[in-house]
Amino acid sequence: MAVKNSHTAVQIIEPVNNGLHVSDKPKKQSLQGASLSFHNINYRVKIKTGLICCRKVVERDILKDVHGIMRPGLNAILGPTGSGKSSLLDVLAARKDPHGLSGDVLVDGKPQPPNFKCLTGYVVQDDVVMGTLTIRENLQFSAALRLPRSVRQKEKDERINKIIKELGLTKVADAKVGTQLIRGVSGGERKRTNIGMELITDPGILFLDEPTTGLDASTANAVLLLLKRMSRQGKTIIFSIHQPRYSIFRLFSSMTLLAGGRMLYHGPAEDALNYFTQLGYECESHNNPADFFLDVINGDSTAVALSKLEELDIGEVNDGGSQTVVEKLASEFSNSIYYRETKAELEKLSNGDKVKTNFFSRQITYNTSFFHQLKWVSKRSIKNLLGNPQASIAQVMVSLILALIVGAIFFGVKQNENGIQNRVGSLFFITTNQCFGSVSAIELFIVEKKIFIHEYISGYYRLSSYFFSKLMGDLLPMRTLPAIIFTSIIYFMIGFKPTVGSFFTMMFTLMMISYTATSMALAIAAGQDVVAVANLLMTISFVFMIIFSGLLVNVTSIMDWISWLKYFSIPRYGLTALQANEFPNLVFCRNSTATYNEPSLCNISSPTFLTTGEDYLLNQGIELGGWGLWQNHLALAIMTLIFLTIAYLKLYFMKKLT
Repeated sequence: MAVKNSHTAVQIIEPVNNGLHVSDKPKKQSLQGASLSFHNINYRVKIKTGLICCRKVVERDILKDVHGIMRPGLNAILGPTGSGKSSLLDVLAARKDPHGLSGDVLVDGKPQPPNFKCLTGYVVQDDVVMGTLTIRENLQFSAALRLPRSVRQKEKDERINKIIKELGLTKVADAKVGTQLIRGVSGGERKRTNIGMELITDPGILFLDEPTTGLDASTANAVLLLLKRMSRQGKTIIFSIHQPRYSIFRLFSSMTLLAGGRMLYHGPAEDALNYFTQLGYECESHNNPADFFLDVINGDSTAVALSKLEELDIGEVNDGGSQTVVEKLASEFSNSIYYRETKAELEKLSNGDKVKTNFFSRQITYNTSFFHQLKWVSKRSIKNLLGNPQASIAQVMVSLILALIVGAIFFGVKQNENGIQNRVGSLFFITTNQCFGSVSAIELFIVEKKIFIHEYISGYYRLSSYFFSKLMGDLLPMRTLPAIIFTSIIYFMIGFKPTVGSFFTMMFTLMMISYTATSMALAIAAGQDVVAVANLLMTISFVFMIIFSGLLVNVTSIMDWISWLKYFSIPRYGLTALQANEFPNLVFCRNSTATYNEPSLCNISSPTFLTTGEDYLLNQGIELGGWGLWQNHLALAIMTLIFLTIAYLKLYFMKKLT
């Protein structure tokens, strides 16, 4: 079904050499006009079922002997839910776990290069753009990291402006994309922004996973018209789609129909209806072809030709009929002229040579250095922090209000019996508040997990660049500033030791507690998908840590066989350091109203003497002197490094990054 050429179509961007070798020559070539062929693709996964104690491993075939050719144009992969269309798309884009995968994927008859996924564009089903940034800022981020440093900034800006114009985003180019809390652009504009992020490198092959998901009919049609204009510039566009309307279906150049992992049709989209008519399935007038194909596959089509009705058993068309129809259609296609022509063209593309694709030789390449990536990802993290006041400003305001409340409760602590209890109680509350206040860091990796995986696989940045940039651009400011605010307020309201050294020591201790607790949150959350699970693990861990903090139970009285757990308690190190900073050189008296600003009303030889700060620390098992203070800081620093290392390794070995 031919479509008239649009007179308004212009070239998206000038072609750029992307370094992909599609011939034996060492010359760099573009993927413009490339044909992607796939030969005998089989994909099997292992699924674990049952309880942990009696778990069984079941193997399931996702793709079975699938083959075909994707040429320049719109190449649609259709099928019902669970048919394997997204899996096939990921296999072709070199983004599927190679375990259980066999077959060959070739580019113009040659094996895919190891960094194929970095040289092509891939638009995921769920939008993966930073919602707190504008459309232009997102495109600038992509251009800065995916284009070589040799490309001048002026050329990058011209390319960005051309993409914005071609995608129809000129009016909203400087508007924020939007989040759940920030009103942004429409769904169609958001989807086009995702496409624009991939067009920065001018890929010759563009993959899209269900690009119409979540869009209304009109917006979905506009997105496909955009892709159609792009395909006329020589791009090979491959996408999966579930149930398109007719105005979208008529734009397809080729169609691949899957069901149960089997190929039911692969050929020109305009010939699909005639092919099914020959099999005895005739599409009713005014019926959408995409709906008709799914009806036939599901065995509930009312458009079965009268001549074929007698051949179908009524029982097969109902509950068990779906699988029977799929097997029948798969068998019919394997004997069709389309199948034979495809096989002949596949042989021609490979020149009869047996080319073996090594799915395990994949690698990620980068166009920029580590420090350049660190700069841009940190810059984006800071912009994201400032552009999301509901999270950043709210956390600072909560720290401010909470500090005022705590300062009012423990205001003007005295050097008497109540003073001991109030000091220890306030220090314990401050310590636990720093720990639980760091739980919000759990969302740092979970919320951005999809964005991180997509950008990492596409070669935006190294894992190390992302990890350290998140620490510098997000973690450090959000854990440092609240600690400074909290200390500056409560220290003088409560009336702790009036020395400069003690003030900054407390501030540093609160920062260390926050860093360590946050690092623990990152170690637990890295690789997780659900925030609630990570929150539960953090809460349980902190509850047990608080028990061994030294306030609820004297750690020196705990039995030896369980006392070793105190070495894993973050609140214990924090509370011990704060007490070692506060109590030395203090004398506590009975019935005294003395404060730090007044001379003590008692002395050690006086009957009103209660205890000294040193005696209290010794009773708690806390060492005297500077080593008793700084050894706890050292312990917190070591724990921080351990937790950060665990978080980094969990991201590195994440299964989805293979």
